Amino acid sequence: MLDIIEAESGPDPTATILILHGLGADGNDFVPIAQELQLEAVGPVRFIFPHAPVMPVTINNGMRMRAWYDILGFDDASAQDEAGLRRSQQLVEALLKREKERGVPAHRIVLGGFSQGCAISLLTGLRHPERLAGIMGLSGYLPLADKTAAEATAAGRQTPVFLAHGTHDEVVALERAEASRDALQALGCEVEWHEYLMGHAVSPLEIEEMNAWLVRVLGQG
Repeated sequence: MLDIIEAESGPDPTATILILHGLGADGNDFVPIAQELQLEAVGPVRFIFPHAPVMPVTINNGMRMRAWYDILGFDDASAQDEAGLRRSQQLVEALLKREKERGVPAHRIVLGGFSQGCAISLLTGLRHPERLAGIMGLSGYLPLADKTAAEATAAGRQTPVFLAHGTHDEVVALERAEASRDALQALGCEVEWHEYLMGHAVSPLEIEEMNAWLVRVLGQG
């Protein structure tokens, strides 16, 4: 099981938001953003911020850092670390299973993340056997896109998706994110798309719009 940071907005949470950080960060990265969210309408929420394993990362000259998978290059043509992606998918599945065992049903769980965390959230959420409350993808892309149609579950295709990206993202090109959005829509996913005048980052307006989406998808439970 992954090491995690956990916080609850009130006793006996009835919803869970699981947020995966980006390359080289750790679970602390999104704690301040979560603290800005106003989710009173949803009821008590449990936030889970896992720390990715430490591994060598090829694009950073093999330096060891927290990563959900290795990155061999930044463009669509680069080979993807499928073994690493699948390994992290299983680690996140274990966290989802634990939440269900603690009494939070799948339709009250949002899985999301930034950059690499976005990729793992899409990879896992679309293949999950039950419909989650939502998948939240910030500044990332759809990994293993060519295998998604064959592997996405019926429940995964019915899960609402929030995608947000910077128009000047210098790490994951806007075009790659747009292609991911189009691929998800082709699967039949309901995608809420937002783009912001920024780089590889999170903006105040993005947090506001993410907040509204969270209230909507978790308010249906």
